[in-house]
Amino acid sequence: MAYIDLYDIDKQYDVKLIFKEMDFHLEAGERVAIVGANGCGKSTLMKIAFGSEEPDAGKRVTDRSIEIAMLSQQPRFESGLNVAQAIESQLVELKEAQRRYERLSTLIAENPDDGSLLAEHEKISAFLDHHNAWDLGAKIERVLQEFKLKEYEDRLVATLSGGEQRRVALASLILKKPDVLMLDEPTNHLDVYMVEFLEDILLKENFTLLFISHDRYFIDRVATRIVEVEEHSLVSYKGGYESFLKQKELRLASMRKEHENLIRLLKKEEEWLSRGVQARQSRNQGRKKRVFELREQAKKNPAIIRKIQIELEREKRSWKGEKTMSKKKMLFEIEALGFSIGERRLIENFSTRIVQRDKIAIVGPNGSGKSTLLKLLLGRLKPDSGTIKRGEAKIGYFDQHREMLDDEHTLIETFCPDGGDRVIVEGRNMHVFGYLKSFLFPREYLDKKIGQLSGGEKNRVALALLFTKHYDCLILDEPTNDLDIQTINILEEKLLSYQGSVIFVSHDRYFVDKIAQKLLILRGDGSVEESHSAYSEYLEIEKELRSLDNFEKELKKSEKEPPRSKKRNKLSYKEKRELESLPSLIEELEAKMDELEACLADPECYNEKGLSSIGAELEELRKKYDDSSERYLQLLELEEELEGS
Repeated sequence: MAYIDLYDIDKQYDVKLIFKEMDFHLEAGERVAIVGANGCGKSTLMKIAFGSEEPDAGKRVTDRSIEIAMLSQQPRFESGLNVAQAIESQLVELKEAQRRYERLSTLIAENPDDGSLLAEHEKISAFLDHHNAWDLGAKIERVLQEFKLKEYEDRLVATLSGGEQRRVALASLILKKPDVLMLDEPTNHLDVYMVEFLEDILLKENFTLLFISHDRYFIDRVATRIVEVEEHSLVSYKGGYESFLKQKELRLASMRKEHENLIRLLKKEEEWLSRGVQARQSRNQGRKKRVFELREQAKKNPAIIRKIQIELEREKRSWKGEKTMSKKKMLFEIEALGFSIGERRLIENFSTRIVQRDKIAIVGPNGSGKSTLLKLLLGRLKPDSGTIKRGEAKIGYFDQHREMLDDEHTLIETFCPDGGDRVIVEGRNMHVFGYLKSFLFPREYLDKKIGQLSGGEKNRVALALLFTKHYDCLILDEPTNDLDIQTINILEEKLLSYQGSVIFVSHDRYFVDKIAQKLLILRGDGSVEESHSAYSEYLEIEKELRSLDNFEKELKKSEKEPPRSKKRNKLSYKEKRELESLPSLIEELEAKMDELEACLADPECYNEKGLSSIGAELEELRKKYDDSSERYLQLLELEEELEGS
């Protein structure tokens, strides 16, 4: 069932065409990622699907019974609300449903044959099931903890940073669980632990999603389908990011084959057209027109194929990129480093050496001191204790505020401050447009002022500028923020071939895996751990250790605590209904399994239905039978336990 349908959508901003006769459909249970270059129309597609932006032409059709919600880049809250109140204000309907369910359960116990009460009870039960809102209090508590909002729950939302406010809005939407959730860069301002929690809850609770993200691991794990905005339309690919790359490669091969066929056809038609006389006859004018159309298509195809090929090669190299290690001269020697902010100790007694060609990622939770460590290395902050000895090295710095850019300068003034139109890049003398084209800037941008560019475009300029300078070491603070996947691929390519040292902070797990040879892991309690593991591997091990630690704590807690008295002495209404219906369901499943097993013994039957089809159906029935039998026994045991308490 389609929740959202877009038909023949046209959209244009001034002279810039975004979509032409574009179609898009979102089915229930799908998790669709939108990808494409910055400025191609990803956010526009989401806004049209949401209904906050009107297309110039075309039609939007939605299921009127569903709720659609979108995470805004700049969420708004009622004034005067603290964090807990802001979240609670989004859950009024769910809490009211809980209260009504409890009231109806009491009424049904008194009037078990009242059909209207039973029908309403069933409806509200399904509503709470859909939103997984049976234990809402525990869910709220967990989301506050996982998104690091528990410490702010009594603070006014207006006093939080933009990133923290987005976390509050995201937490509210996850708890509310609308029928369709739309997320624009949901992993921005989340550390890797928050991203893992977000992935888990989106998958576990089976959200229907439409989202934009440059986090390829997030896309690969969450998406059931990817739509790429290309040539004012959409190309759809099933599965996650890895599947997207494989299908894109097959599509490229198919496009090449189609182009070869087109050229062969065009040659035949050109021969016909060169005969002249026949082509001039009125009845052949349509064929003549077709020749001209084929010519235009033949001219256009190689450019499109080449563009897709370049993007695909970058993406594949990046996805499968290999890392090399090489150590030469010392850049930083850190001895017993210590640093605090107020009473909080961020770094305690940390020592290490950073040498030429090291590629190091500084990772850890938000607020653990990652950017602080970069500033200590740059000399912008002084350590409380210990020393940082700097070798003879020229350092380039890229920060999230793009402090090296002047909004009043044009692009050409930024790259050629002394005049002319040439830049030196890695020893090569290049025309500034030829260089900027590799960072996806068209020629007409050369005379644009920096202040007129979007945040993502400014980041591209800053990164491009960085590689026109000669540095021994690059220090980068969240370099992938506001970049699309194509630009991140270009950055990865540059950094993998870069001959100097790279020290960077990033929450992008895929980016860290591809670039870093070593991790410096800040815990936020002063400790700094060094690791040569891939970041994703380190996180998996850490997750397993946390699970074991939590299990041990629960075990010790249960050993110490006296057994608690039960708060209830009978099954809930929902459990009673389930207990009553399960025996007939189990019998029905047994009968179907017997029927299929009999079919497997009859060649005429299994030849007609197909062995693989029967086998798959039988396997599914056995699983349902096992699950239903196990649930029935659980409920019987629970009923006995409650009656005996």
